[in-house]
Amino acid sequence: MGTVLDSHFLALTAIVTVGYQLLFFIVTALLRFDKVTDFAGSTNFVIIAILTLALKGAWHFRQIVLTVLVTIWGLRLGLFLLMRIVQWGEDRRFDKMRDNLGKLAVFWTFQAVWVWSVSLPVTVVNASNKNPSIEARDIIGWIMWLVGICVEATADQQKLVFKNSPSNRGKWCDVGLWKYSRHPNYFGEIFLWWGVFVASTPVLSGAEWLVILGPIFLTLLLLFVSGIPLLESSADKRYGRLEEYRVYKNTTSPLIPLPPAVYGALPAWFKGAFLLELPLYNPGPGGDPIKLE
Repeated sequence: MGTVLDSHFLALTAIVTVGYQLLFFIVTALLRFDKVTDFAGSTNFVIIAILTLALKGAWHFRQIVLTVLVTIWGLRLGLFLLMRIVQWGEDRRFDKMRDNLGKLAVFWTFQAVWVWSVSLPVTVVNASNKNPSIEARDIIGWIMWLVGICVEATADQQKLVFKNSPSNRGKWCDVGLWKYSRHPNYFGEIFLWWGVFVASTPVLSGAEWLVILGPIFLTLLLLFVSGIPLLESSADKRYGRLEEYRVYKNTTSPLIPLPPAVYGALPAWFKGAFLLELPLYNPGPGGDPIKLE
């Protein structure tokens, strides 16, 4: 069907994303009902991927594969998060936003930017007329996506089971993949989206390479803004005075899964320089890093 607004569907996907997020923002603002927030974000990716594939109408194998991968990820995560929040009954992220329309609007605007920017690789691939033969970069990207979604889905399920057990009430999750990373679900998400980017590179040329801003934005978001920093701060406030938690934090990688014995033996400078153990994650009481006495 060719071009809609622009040859790369950038304007179209921006309009669709803003409209979709605005709809859910209105529902949230009027009804103070925030249980569909994550569902709205995840399913927006699915809408963009399928819409751009159908509108272009080229149906190249690479386009179909990337669209299917994004759709699987979006539906899996969206349904999981929806069922989890319905089960838990509240989303604490919005405790300070429900009565503040400005903060709520900023959040939903940020979510729209996240969806549109992270979707850039699949959007540009689906809009492309180029159809080079499948090559190593495609396979590597698809494998990265598979590893990432397996890690993310497994970590999500392990934490859900852990939190739902009455015997674990008041404890932090340190089972399964959470023994090797304090945030394995985020590692999986970052890894799979970099895989989508790698699988998109065979068709990229010139300014199209700017789609790398998608996975970069996601990585920075989870590392420095709404992902790890918020969860680390919350866990520190709840468990920071417990010796067992300090041991866990000092021997468990913040993101990249590693055996605790290996990570715990590494010097602090190496952890900070190469394994993302940032001062941001270790404020501790009075602003000092949490560390063993």
